[in-house]
Amino acid sequence: MNDVEVKVPGAAASVGQGLSEWQRVSNTFSAPSKTFEDIKRGNRSWWLPFVIMVLSFAVFFAAVSTKVTWKSVAENNLKLAPEFAKRMMERMTPEERAKQEERAPITEEIKAALSPFGVLLLDVIAAGVLLATINFGFGGKATFGSLFTVTLYAGLASWPLRWLLGAIVLFSGEDPEQFNINNFAPTNIGAFFPQQSIGLGLYSFLSGLDALAIWCMVLTSIGVAIVAGVKRSSGYMTVFGWWVIGLLIFTGLGAAFS
Repeated sequence: MNDVEVKVPGAAASVGQGLSEWQRVSNTFSAPSKTFEDIKRGNRSWWLPFVIMVLSFAVFFAAVSTKVTWKSVAENNLKLAPEFAKRMMERMTPEERAKQEERAPITEEIKAALSPFGVLLLDVIAAGVLLATINFGFGGKATFGSLFTVTLYAGLASWPLRWLLGAIVLFSGEDPEQFNINNFAPTNIGAFFPQQSIGLGLYSFLSGLDALAIWCMVLTSIGVAIVAGVKRSSGYMTVFGWWVIGLLIFTGLGAAFS
């Protein structure tokens, strides 16, 4: 009886303490199961992944501002815009076109500055979709908070690395006229093809075949399975199933508007 009383409090303390923030971050890359098991135990703090995301984006933002400028970003986006968007610009009066061209760099800069919060919103949506799928489709027992935290930690393999790679490319001397703010890191097949030469539909499909995104989805699949208490295969089917659906939708939209 005494042995039981000694062991139980010790075990409870061990579970309650869990991993530190930095241990969860490092284990995401070296031993992801440990991070996600810690999240499953109720340690759902996600501030550090978000801070890392913001800091890495700040480096990328500075690179674009100094090496490309937001005026060039706006001009490049116009070159890559679908034909119907270009025709709308042509229908504007010279005064309207001048105002649009004046506002465009500011608009692009504001949109870019909000990117980390846009990613955070995507994580909220993803957590909701994954929650419904894994719990109702595969009998899981995940909570929204645990899945949201999983998406933040798994996302460390995607957005921060993507932004830092984009900054490295710019600082290494990429031609500003070739810079595409929507596909700036050479981590997918689409980045190696001019969008105008292969069409927006095929370009969207090839851009979706992204090494960092796939790595992120592998980590997300592992995390979803662990926090939901289901087989690892169920996590993979949930995450990659939605990825295939999304890839087909964006490919179709790209083909429709090209």
